[in-house]
Amino acid sequence: MDEREIIEFCKPWLVAWSGNKPEKLIEFYSEDAFYLDPAKPKGLKGREEIFQYFKKLLAANPNWIWESVEVFPTKKGFTAKWKATIPVGTKVIIEYGMDIVEVENGKMKRNEVYFNTSNLLSALKNE
Repeated sequence: MDEREIIEFCKPWLVAWSGNKPEKLIEFYSEDAFYLDPAKPKGLKGREEIFQYFKKLLAANPNWIWESVEVFPTKKGFTAKWKATIPVGTKVIIEYGMDIVEVENGKMKRNEVYFNTSNLLSALKNE
């Protein structure tokens, strides 16, 4: 994928993280995808397992907003730097992080999410 293709892929993918529409988000993932984030450090395998997690995660965060900051092509896909605006009670947390993504046949085969969770966990603890 070149940078333009990655940007076009990321736009609807990041939008799908907002608004509690896990069925829209899971469409970006292959049947045998692997997904990992700070809450699931051992990762999830397969679209159905990932979908069950996304349903809970998006339901708990229906108003967060994800934006692409910068993308970097790799041999198997891309790395995306992003900004997340996350409402937590009366506060809004801004987090920056990155995803390592492998794409095969137009779908995510692997998605690893990395960011420092300390500000978010602190805000959740204080609510």
